[in-house]
Amino acid sequence: MKALSLIGAALVLITALPACAQAPTDTASAQPMGTGPLKAVMIADASLKTHTLYRPEKLDQLNGAKLPIIAWAEGGCANAGNSFRPFLTEIASHGYLVIAIGPIGPAALETTRPLAPGQTPPPPRPPEPGAKPKTFSHQLIDAIDWAVAQSAQPDSPYFGRLDTAHIAVMGQSCGGLQAIVASSDPRVTTSVIWNSGVLNDGPGGLPGAEATKASLGLFHAPVAYISGDSRDVAFPNANDDFARINTVPAWRLYRLGVGHGGTYREPNGGEFGRVAVSWLDWRLKGDQAAGKVFLGDDCGLCRDPNWKVQSKNLR
Repeated sequence: MKALSLIGAALVLITALPACAQAPTDTASAQPMGTGPLKAVMIADASLKTHTLYRPEKLDQLNGAKLPIIAWAEGGCANAGNSFRPFLTEIASHGYLVIAIGPIGPAALETTRPLAPGQTPPPPRPPEPGAKPKTFSHQLIDAIDWAVAQSAQPDSPYFGRLDTAHIAVMGQSCGGLQAIVASSDPRVTTSVIWNSGVLNDGPGGLPGAEATKASLGLFHAPVAYISGDSRDVAFPNANDDFARINTVPAWRLYRLGVGHGGTYREPNGGEFGRVAVSWLDWRLKGDQAAGKVFLGDDCGLCRDPNWKVQSKNLR
């Protein structure tokens, strides 16, 4: 059961909710959101029914700028592309195309229901024995393939509007394991592993997310592991992964007072949303001011008493 705690903790927010239903395709959310200069929407696209897209609402406002591509894997390896909506919409509003595994599911997935005073969250529910994976690591690669093809397709709204040379893979908890596997794709230029790390007990992988400690050797681009503090079930796994990575620039960041659920469902993704945008602006857009959030002993997060930061293998 210890080896299942990582995926189980991520599933706690979604297992009690109804099964996901496919939303109408090619329809935009009525409420563009995010603090970035380009208010963003969550949409379904008929040509990629297995995923959910987040992008600036008005692509004609890009004025020649191109959107870097981010492929996202859900916590619990769930098949629900809207379960991190506040966080992913915030990222998209700063000029990104985010492609999340899973179709749009029930709106209740998008918020964290507060607990009553004295109430404790239900225990994590591990997958049932023999259960088949709901999603797979290769769906992150499917997302990248789709975006690259759309960028080159003259009748696509994304034609010439995507920066296919700057691509990130990210995921939370079990989705972080899927992101580790997909990081081996040579087109990936950075990876962010959220509240996750290869399991320290047993072989390491999970159904649909087969990352092992050996997978860490496949990183070929800068990687960040970002989590809550020691109350986060993935905290020791992330620490162990970080210690083993010796071939690429790597960062280990964690937020004090935050557990495995992060801040993803707070307005605009909370603190995790702010840090994600800074990382992506630096790694995918070359924003050196954003890089100062992470670089050096006097980095922006280093000066924040609520964050702990380590880095290594810097070039």
